[in-house]
Amino acid sequence: RMEGQGSYALPTGTEYRGALRDGTFHGEGELLFPNGGTYRAVWHRGVPTQGKYTFADGLEYKDKKWHYCDGYDRRFYTEICSGLKPAGISQLTNLDPPRKIPVGCYDCGDGFYNPETRVIVDYKLRFLRNADDDEHEWIIRTCRKAWDETTEHKPKP
Repeated sequence: RMEGQGSYALPTGTEYRGALRDGTFHGEGELLFPNGGTYRAVWHRGVPTQGKYTFADGLEYKDKKWHYCDGYDRRFYTEICSGLKPAGISQLTNLDPPRKIPVGCYDCGDGFYNPETRVIVDYKLRFLRNADDDEHEWIIRTCRKAWDETTEHKPKP
C-alpha cells in the first residue's frame, strides 16, 4: 500500500500530491484538477476534514459569505482584480479575451457543444460526453454561442 509522501494520478486527469497512509490520502495534501483548480486539505483516512478550493484564476471559494457573481455584484473575478472595462466594451467571460467558439457551437463551461451532433468536447477538442435532452435544452437556452459573423469594438474617429 502507498505510504509516506507521494503523488497519485487519477484516471480523470486529477492528481493528488501529499501524505499517504495505508493506501489513502492522510495528512496534508492537495488535488490538482485538469482545469487548473486546486483543493488543499487535511485528510483523515481518505476524507478531507478541512480544506480550501482555489480556482485556476486564483479566486478562493468560500462556503460562507460567498459574494462572487451574486445578484448584487455580477463582475467577473478578473474585473474585481483589474477593474471594469470602459463603457461600450463588455467582458463576456472571466477569461479575457474569451475563448473563440467554433462556428455553430456553444461554450458550455467545460467545453464546446455542437447541437448538430449533440457532442461536447473539451477546450482542446477532445471528446467529453454526449448531451442528453435536458442538457441540450439547457445549453441552447443559457450558454454563449459562436457568432455567425465577427464583430469588434471600433473606436469612433
